[in-house]
Amino acid sequence: MLATLDDSDARKALTTAKADYDSSKAAIADYEVQLKNAQTVLQRTEGLKNAGVETQEHLDNARTAVDSLKAKISLTNAQTKAAEARIQEAQQAVDNCTIRAPFEGIVVSKDAQVGEMVSPISAGGGFTRTGISTIVDMNSNEIEVDVNEAYITRVKPGQQVTAILDAYPDWEIPSRVRTIIPSADRQKATVKVRISFLKLDPRILPDMGIKVTFLSDEPSKKDTPATSAIVIPQSAVRDDKGKKVVFLFKENKAERRAVTLGGNRGTDTEVVAGLAAGDSVIVNGPSDLHDGQSVQVKK
Repeated sequence: MLATLDDSDARKALTTAKADYDSSKAAIADYEVQLKNAQTVLQRTEGLKNAGVETQEHLDNARTAVDSLKAKISLTNAQTKAAEARIQEAQQAVDNCTIRAPFEGIVVSKDAQVGEMVSPISAGGGFTRTGISTIVDMNSNEIEVDVNEAYITRVKPGQQVTAILDAYPDWEIPSRVRTIIPSADRQKATVKVRISFLKLDPRILPDMGIKVTFLSDEPSKKDTPATSAIVIPQSAVRDDKGKKVVFLFKENKAERRAVTLGGNRGTDTEVVAGLAAGDSVIVNGPSDLHDGQSVQVKK
């Protein structure tokens, strides 16, 4: 139980419904006693009529009294059922005044205070709350990311993902793509992807900032040691007689370097061989740039 609402009006309606039900049941008992007496009178009148003592009018009146009481009993039975339905409705209204959590979780914010008005919809003004508290199911934490629709074809359900929380930059959290929402955001040109943690941890909190890396599903070669890919802008790569080359910035001079390229990553490309971590690559140099030419960095 999270909170209780003022149920005074609901309880009064419940009391009224119960009183109507009791009144109807009592009326039925009274009509049944009257019906038993009317049936006795009818039998006596029928006997006297057969003996020629009573008139037909008295016999018709006796039969009418019996039929009228039977109709009243049927009507009161229907009213009793209606009163019983109102009791259930009023009881539900009373039960609704007790707010219970729909699932096990942790209350992360208390939005309403004692004595404030609450409403499921916005009622205007600053005195009506639209919520009582916010509950989080820590066992259902997941990641939601917006992926550029140009790259969504590379994302597949079940794909391995590495997630890094901004609060713990040295902690790589193994994750997996759970689902791709089949709808795009027209303004941002993105598609929402939901990612599940392979193992939850108490350090993972709702609304934390996180960065994710979608891993390639290609199997790694056992004989080749794992190395970090070097990625450079595609504009830094030049074509020299069929060979792919780049120019490095070393000691204020351009140094030509042949490279072997891998796959493209958007506007970037992966360098498989020819560069080392820490090399400075000239991206926006002149088209006639040559090896050994003096260069300087514009700031």
